Amino acid sequence: MAAAALTREGGEDAFRRLFRFYRQRDALDLRGVVDFSVPGGQVFRSQLSVSSVSDQDAHRAGLQPVSQWKAYGLNGYPGFIFIPNPFLPGCQRHWVKQCLKLYPQKPNVCNLDLHMAPEKTVDLWGQSKEQLRRKGSSKREPRSLLEKLRWVTLGYHYNWDTKKYSANHHTPFPPDLAFLSEQVAAACGFRGFQAQAGILNYYHFDSSLGIHVDESELDHSRPLLSFSFGQSSIFLLGGLKREEAPTAMFMHSGDIMVMSGFSRLLYHAVPRVLRNPEGTALPSCLDQELSSDLPVGSVIEHSSDEDWQVCAKYLQCSRINVTIRQVLAEGQKFPEESGMNREGQAPFEDSHHQENSRAKKHKPNTD
Repeated sequence: MAAAALTREGGEDAFRRLFRFYRQRDALDLRGVVDFSVPGGQVFRSQLSVSSVSDQDAHRAGLQPVSQWKAYGLNGYPGFIFIPNPFLPGCQRHWVKQCLKLYPQKPNVCNLDLHMAPEKTVDLWGQSKEQLRRKGSSKREPRSLLEKLRWVTLGYHYNWDTKKYSANHHTPFPPDLAFLSEQVAAACGFRGFQAQAGILNYYHFDSSLGIHVDESELDHSRPLLSFSFGQSSIFLLGGLKREEAPTAMFMHSGDIMVMSGFSRLLYHAVPRVLRNPEGTALPSCLDQELSSDLPVGSVIEHSSDEDWQVCAKYLQCSRINVTIRQVLAEGQKFPEESGMNREGQAPFEDSHHQENSRAKKHKPNTD
C-alpha cells in the first residue's frame, strides 16, 4: 500500500509526503484511511461524561442523548475524541443554514472583506441565493459570492498575519453555536468550556487545509472542537513535530472531533475533500427533516424549504467545517500589544486555507 509505505518512511518531510499523496486527484488507495464507522485496529471506544449533559440540554442543542453517542479514541493520540454524527434528524440543517446565511453577516469577518468594499459583503446570502438556486453543473458558470467564501471568524477574530487574537477585535459570539459547543465539551469532560472564538472554513472539491498547529489561543488546557457538515474529507493528524507521519481518517457530515490534552497541539491538515461515499448528491443524514416538536428553549430553528434548497445546492460540491476555541482561561487577559494591523484584520492572502484554482495567479503553498 502506497500510503502505508509513506507512513513508515518518516523523516523530515513525512507529513508533507502523505499530504501530497492524498491531495492527488487520482489517489484511489484509501485503504489506509481510518473509518470510524467500522472501528478496529488502532481505534478504541472512548468514555463520555454522560451525566454532565442532561437529555433536555442535548435535545435543545439538536443532539441525541449523550448515552446514545458513540465516541472513539486513537492509540497514540491521548486526548483525541471522535464522535460520529450525534445530531438528531434534521438538526444539521440548522447549522448549515447558520454557516451560510447568518454567521457570514457583519460584524463577523470573512475573506471577502479583504478585497471587496464593505457594502458588497453585507448580504452574501441575499446576493447569492438566486444564482445558487439556478446553478447547473457547468464549471464555467461564475461562482456566487457564497461560493467564493473561504473563511469566517467569530468572537475573537483570528489575525492570519500575526497569528494572534486581540481584545480590540472582538464581536459577540453566536449564542446557539456557543450552547452547542458547551454541551459537546461537557460530554467530553470539559465542563465550563467557553466558546470564545470560531473559525469557519468553506471547502470545495479543489480545496485543502495546510499543515498547521492551533496554538494561538492563550489557554491550551481547553479543547479544540471541530464540526463537519456536507461532503466528506480526509483529515490528517500528526505529532508534535513535522517529522512524525500522520494518521489519515475520514470525516463525514455531522462528525465531531475533539482535540485536547496531548492532542491539542498536534500538527494536522485536510489534504482532500471527497464526494459523499453513499454515492448520492448529499449524505442521507442531510435529507432528514427536522421534527416539528422542538423542546422549550431549543437553539435549533426550522429552515424554510426555500432556504434549504439553497443550502443543499451549495453542499452538493462543498463542505463546511466549524472549529470552536476557548482563547482565554478564566480571569485571563490579553497582554498589551502594539502595531496591530487594522485592529487585527487578516492580511490580503490567506495561506491557511488553500485551493487549486485557475483563477489563482500564485502557486498554492500546499503545506
